[in-house]
Amino acid sequence: MASAGDDIAIDPVERAIERLRAIYRSWTRDTTVAQMRSDWDAAFDGCSVPVMCQPVSAGGVDGEWLVPSGAPHDKAILYFHGGGFRIGSVASHRDLAARIADASGCRVLSINYRLAPEHRFPAALDDVLAAYHYLRRQGLRPADIVFAGDSAGGNLVLATMLAARDRRLPLPAAGALMSPWTDLTASGASYESRAEADPIHQRAMILALARNYLGKDGDPRNPLASPLYADLTRLPPLLVQVGDRETVRDDSVDLAARARAAGCEVELQVWDGMIHVFQMFPEIPHAREAIASLAAFLRSHLHISYERAPQ
Repeated sequence: MASAGDDIAIDPVERAIERLRAIYRSWTRDTTVAQMRSDWDAAFDGCSVPVMCQPVSAGGVDGEWLVPSGAPHDKAILYFHGGGFRIGSVASHRDLAARIADASGCRVLSINYRLAPEHRFPAALDDVLAAYHYLRRQGLRPADIVFAGDSAGGNLVLATMLAARDRRLPLPAAGALMSPWTDLTASGASYESRAEADPIHQRAMILALARNYLGKDGDPRNPLASPLYADLTRLPPLLVQVGDRETVRDDSVDLAARARAAGCEVELQVWDGMIHVFQMFPEIPHAREAIASLAAFLRSHLHISYERAPQ
């Protein structure tokens, strides 16, 4: 017989999975993209840490500054949200970006890049490049800027670095990627080996999102769409975090291997028992640990000395 204490005993990862499934169950073939985006924003809206939120137009791209108390004015984390290039926004990722700002002691610029199918590749990439140019026009040196992103946003961290490098632009100091989607062909072995362990993301869904982003004639092996297939030389240091239960796990593992082979400094963290972008769920203890590790990595490359006040 269930008792009143059973809910408390439910594993926090399973609670997070149920939150996700509840959203997906509410969608049918008739659910519009606009409704999906609204539902996603509503499910994750809010902010659990004390940061100041300031709307901004970053080079014509809508965004938001998330500023913790005492953050330096001459350094910034440029954040790219996930959502398969189809959903997600500053609102849905406000809490995650804010917790990164709070843990790092650095202000975060989170942006609303254009989404597919209305705006297909390379619209999102153009927008994040515009935001990077905006920060530089504000007087920030590339050495005082780092990139961070989750899932599709992790893809954009890499694509933006690659595009900047190929255009002979100075690169940011570092990049942090959470469950990055780096291979739009979905060819990693983990799509098979983790198919039963992953409660949400299966290969058919990932391929559908790739088609939505690229269009019917788009090339999923274009290195700016699938950074796994890019020349990864001369990139700044990278931190890659991924959950071991993810079908998209090998997008991270294979990326780290290829980047290292290209001479890039990479730290790969594979978190046992964790799901896709588990960092979004503050109720998961490992999420807090992962964000603390990510924040320490970014601080080290921004040369920020910061100690959080006791909670």
